[in-house]
Amino acid sequence: MNSLLAGPPLTGPESLASHAGRLGPMPAVGARFIDTLVQSRIAGRGGAGFPAGTKWQAVATHSRGDAVVLVNGAEGEPQSKKDRLLMSTRPHLVLDGAFIAARVLRARRVILYIGERHRAARAAMLQALAERNETERRLVSEHAAPARYVAGAESAAIHFITEGVATPTTMPPYPFERGVDGKPTLVQNVETLAQVALIARYGEPSGTSLVTIAGGVPRPGVLEVESTTTIADAVSLAGGASDQARAVLVGGYFGRWMEARDAWPLRLDQGSLRSHGLALGCGVIGVLPAGRCPVCETAGIMRYLAGESSAQCGPCFFGLRALADACTRIAEHGTNRDDLQRLDRWTEDVRGRGACRHPDGAVIFLQSALQTFGREFAGHRPHSAAEAA
Repeated sequence: MNSLLAGPPLTGPESLASHAGRLGPMPAVGARFIDTLVQSRIAGRGGAGFPAGTKWQAVATHSRGDAVVLVNGAEGEPQSKKDRLLMSTRPHLVLDGAFIAARVLRARRVILYIGERHRAARAAMLQALAERNETERRLVSEHAAPARYVAGAESAAIHFITEGVATPTTMPPYPFERGVDGKPTLVQNVETLAQVALIARYGEPSGTSLVTIAGGVPRPGVLEVESTTTIADAVSLAGGASDQARAVLVGGYFGRWMEARDAWPLRLDQGSLRSHGLALGCGVIGVLPAGRCPVCETAGIMRYLAGESSAQCGPCFFGLRALADACTRIAEHGTNRDDLQRLDRWTEDVRGRGACRHPDGAVIFLQSALQTFGREFAGHRPHSAAEAA
């Protein structure tokens, strides 16, 4: 079946024998596979949604038989669980995608970059690697990604492998030009690589995506959904909203808040969401119940994002802290006209001025909160610090 999570129950890693028996051996593809990947129009599933085929073309152009494939399983988004579920249950699908990339791009190295807290995922991937042949095993090294929000960014992953510091770096040079140890590098999310393994077998992607349903639902967790699935459908599969939903966060902490009534009919498809100014991002759909304070919720996330700053530039280090502090003052002490004006002004000052994408993502999130919860921000009653946490 052309599906990421098809196969045995999701109670542990699928063995190589089961994987090969179900899907057949790993396809022997060559350089022309990049054309297939381009035609598939598959977008990366790590957050940015960049076309995978375009990435592969760029690396192939620069590779002289020395490329690097970096398998990105950092998954630093706090609410996201999809990547670790995929690695923990279908590790050979991910490895197939990585080894296909290595063959097509003439790579000498494959690096598994897995979040240090994702112990079950790391164990499953290493167990699966031990089942592969010696030629494949010799290509692979493994690194534990630090438990930081920014550690999964392409340039941060490369910086960590090369220099031991998981902070984003300015671009250019881009990873396809100068990545790990100065070599052209493909940084690809694990879900994207699993899709690659299916495209190599069936000529097209599965047509599904992995999403994490979080927040006010009875059964939060990971679902594999068709591109025609609406947000309302996905929430229903998770048991429906536990309480009346006030809003939905589409795309995780770098995503956008929406009124629940506006979010329900939207399809979980990159193109469809993009037409509404949204992105699936890391695949998180967060449901905010009406009983939760949206101002306090926003303040808590802004404090988290400010704390995850790489502290490399003023807009990120000082700007995000100032925004988080203003949100927290409103959450704890009630609406303050001066702080509301500061939030409007500072979001414009910070956006587009950082050394990496972190401040931009945080500001997009905050601006969506100010728009969606404008009434609550304008008339917020004081909360205690405990309530605002």
